[in-house]
Amino acid sequence: MAAGGFCKLPNGTVVVALNLPSPADGPGAVRVLVHSVNRARALTRLRNLGLRSVYLRGNAAPPTPDEITAVLHHPDGLIWRTAPDNGVASSPDLAQELWRPIRALLRRPTAQT
Repeated sequence: MAAGGFCKLPNGTVVVALNLPSPADGPGAVRVLVHSVNRARALTRLRNLGLRSVYLRGNAAPPTPDEITAVLHHPDGLIWRTAPDNGVASSPDLAQELWRPIRALLRRPTAQT
């Protein structure tokens, strides 16, 4: 089961954070943040992008204040970056990784001819 959680903001919207297996061919996991009207719509946004088996059960890994700020400042309100193993950054590069738009994660490689 993917770790995740949510945080309700003062204006009534929510930020949902999920650690998911990478949908790309690489190993590891990704941390996905979604800003939406409610939790159900946040999960629906991910399912509509092709991440079909996304569920949020519990609030074991809610978004941090830095993650909330990042997703609120992104125009799409849907971002991701590589998730460190067990929540511990193993290298300085991983700790400094920037958030990316979701289309960069779901982009399919172009065919080389």
